[in-house]
Order: sequence, then C-alpha cells, then structure tokens
Amino acid sequence: QVQLVESGGGLVQDGGSLRLSCAASGLTFRNYAMGWFRQAPGKQREFVAAIDWSRSNSDYGASVKGRFTISRDNAKMVYLQMNSLKPEDTAVYYCAATLKSWGNRRYRSEYDYWGQGTQVTVSS
Repeated sequence: QVQLVESGGGLVQDGGSLRLSCAASGLTFRNYAMGWFRQAPGKQREFVAAIDWSRSNSDYGASVKGRFTISRDNAKMVYLQMNSLKPEDTAVYYCAATLKSWGNRRYRSEYDYWGQGTQVTVSS
C-alpha cells in the first residue's frame, strides 16, 4: 500500500520560512518523480514544484520560483523549503508521486499517488 505523508505545515508570518516534508512508503521510490501541489480555498490545485527520480532535474511554478526549493534523499523523503513566504502562499500543500513522463510533471492528472496534505498559513 502506497502512502505519502506530509508534515511541516503551520502558521508563519509574511516573509518567514517553512520546510515541508513528505515520507513515502510502499513504492519503489527511486523510480518516481515527485511533486508538490497546493490548493487554496475556492481555487484549483496548482503545480508548485517537481523533481525527477535522479535529482538531476527540477521545475517550479512561476509564482514560487526563486523562493522555494524541492529536494529528495535516498530515505524516501521529499522536501519543500519555502522562503520569503507571502500571504498568497496560503494553501493546503500536497505531495505526489508519478511514474509518467517528466514532460508532464506540471499536470496533476499525471500523478499516480497523493498525500493527504498539510496546511500552510501565511499571515500578513
């Protein structure tokens, strides 16, 4: 049974930082590209960041590029370091895993597994 479990969310002030973690189990982790998405109230789930299986390639959504960093290790963990947070970053953040083409990494429909999400709230 595949499980993705996010942690590290919380309340932070404008300009602050948080580090999200995602623990993966039940899958051959090294074969999967991993992504982070987020969903704010009343909005669609949007792409935040992705990293391929080899850690050679990463990609970021336009709104977070230069502020967020995705990483992964060999212990089935994926991280999202979020700096210079803004109130508009407030959302539930989801970890996801995909075996599909790296070329489709920005599309939520291409992901095979999802976590339950962790709330990030940035106060102004």
